[in-house]
Amino acid sequence: MHEKTDSRMDLKPKPLLDVFHYKDPEQPSQLLTQLNLLRQQQVFTDVLLCSDNIEIPCHRNVLASSSPYFTAMFCHNFRESQQQKVRLKGIPSGILRSIVDYVYTGSIVIIMDTVVPLMQAVSMLQYARLFEACSHFLQEQLSPENCLSMIRLSDILQCGSLREKAREMAVQNFSDVSTSEDLCEMSLPELLRYLEDDGLCAEEEQVFETLLAWIHHDPFSRRGAISDLFQKVRLRFIHPTYLFQFIASDPLVQSSNLCSEIIESVRRLMFSVSAKCGSDLKPLWVTPRRYTCRETLVLVGGRKNNEQTSREALLFDQGTHRWRCLAKLPLRLHKAAYVCLHSVLYVLGGLTMNTELNAVSNAVYTLSLKTNQWRTAEAMVQPRFAHQSITYLHYIFVLGGLGLDMQLCDTVERYSSMFNQWELMAPMPTAVLHPAIAANDQRIYLFGGQDAMQNPVRMIQVYHIGRNLWSKMENRTVKNVSAPAVVIDNKIYIVGGYTRRMIAYDTKSNKFLKCKNLKERRMHHAATVLDDKLYVTGGRFINGHDVIEDSDCFECYDPKTDAWTSKGTLPYKLFDHGSLSMVCVSNRPNSP
Repeated sequence: MHEKTDSRMDLKPKPLLDVFHYKDPEQPSQLLTQLNLLRQQQVFTDVLLCSDNIEIPCHRNVLASSSPYFTAMFCHNFRESQQQKVRLKGIPSGILRSIVDYVYTGSIVIIMDTVVPLMQAVSMLQYARLFEACSHFLQEQLSPENCLSMIRLSDILQCGSLREKAREMAVQNFSDVSTSEDLCEMSLPELLRYLEDDGLCAEEEQVFETLLAWIHHDPFSRRGAISDLFQKVRLRFIHPTYLFQFIASDPLVQSSNLCSEIIESVRRLMFSVSAKCGSDLKPLWVTPRRYTCRETLVLVGGRKNNEQTSREALLFDQGTHRWRCLAKLPLRLHKAAYVCLHSVLYVLGGLTMNTELNAVSNAVYTLSLKTNQWRTAEAMVQPRFAHQSITYLHYIFVLGGLGLDMQLCDTVERYSSMFNQWELMAPMPTAVLHPAIAANDQRIYLFGGQDAMQNPVRMIQVYHIGRNLWSKMENRTVKNVSAPAVVIDNKIYIVGGYTRRMIAYDTKSNKFLKCKNLKERRMHHAATVLDDKLYVTGGRFINGHDVIEDSDCFECYDPKTDAWTSKGTLPYKLFDHGSLSMVCVSNRPNSP
């Protein structure tokens, strides 16, 4: 038999604690409370802080332990270490009393009426945390109306955190701040720093108008600053009409030889149809956009849900990854062309769909994201639809399509934003419908397409913009119809076109490179470039049963990794639409 064992014998006694670390959480506050009572009862107080006509009893050791200023005063061989009364000049008595209360209680009430003298006093007495508390209080009071005066105040107080926040508000609210009296009171160095800030939330036209307003506030002493200020305007991103008709004719600009030379250099650059500039203009011309001018994706027109031609215009909010509705097109247009020039969206021609008799149009409609309103612009020379359009520098080119007689045409016309007029250019060597089109290095490239009998055309047609001349070459690699093309790093990417293929044409080596295929045979889709990546939207595709379907696809291709990723879906199925990258001004990070 087994003996029963008592389970209690298996329990081992817990070891005794040799050390117990105890921390009383209430001790610091209770100590402060008792020290404050001793101060109020004047027990052990050994120094009087004096200001105006008041004397505040304190303990030297408490003051010395609270601030480097008092540490130096009482713990070194300064005369105050032996004095019973210490006079603090320049500190109002009420402020001094509040600071002493703060030292003994850790609490203080900060109000707008006294925050500035309080900050000056605590800066002198070296209470860093209280100084930053005051700075935080002022930051909470910031508004577009007072941010410039707060910047000046921060300089007086030598408060970096306040200056940073006030400046941030100033650059993000440029429209409100630029019209304020405070801006006109800025010194020239201050204004120069302000206008050269990459984060300035402004269009360059407004930057120019702001510097004019500043000069006109005191023209006698400031007119000489026009040359320095003018170089802060990023002329490359100003609409040519505004630049050559308004800025160039301004008396202040004309009074400066440097300004006149800069404008003339820009004029020569644009007339030469060259994207390259001379060394004299390069420092100004290559300055990038301010980073508040963000590119965003806009879709417009097309055929929606295979039901009807759409009047919709959508903007993709990169912050929320949602689509936002813009103002609707004035009318339904079938197979119009869509381009963006100088941050303005252009809808060109098309077949009008809101009348009993459909009519071929030469009308041009424009949309600015700033106003979100459609306007009519100078009409094209010829009515057309199913045509191609592209921009280069300050030009819009319109090529081919179907004309009034519904016949395929070879005509080309060009719009100059400098002169706001259209003119006919040299016609295409071979009229084609639905080619892929791209512009690079003073040339427009047309790849493939189909002829009047709807046969694929295996050809590259090249238009030299400066010479107004065409050339063409047969190429068996080209076999696209209804495919978009985009340019990234001197390579023209042709995306699909009744095929899954995507190929890149290297304009320097005159060679084609194979890229990662699309998932399906795609056509009538749209493509654009954002941040050096290719975005493809909508279109039609041929499924596994050789049936054509409409698509709501939204995909991105990265040339660096040769990989496709899905960006979700469009709000509806869409094809024959425009997809454009447009610049808009935003003071919200990562959003348009």
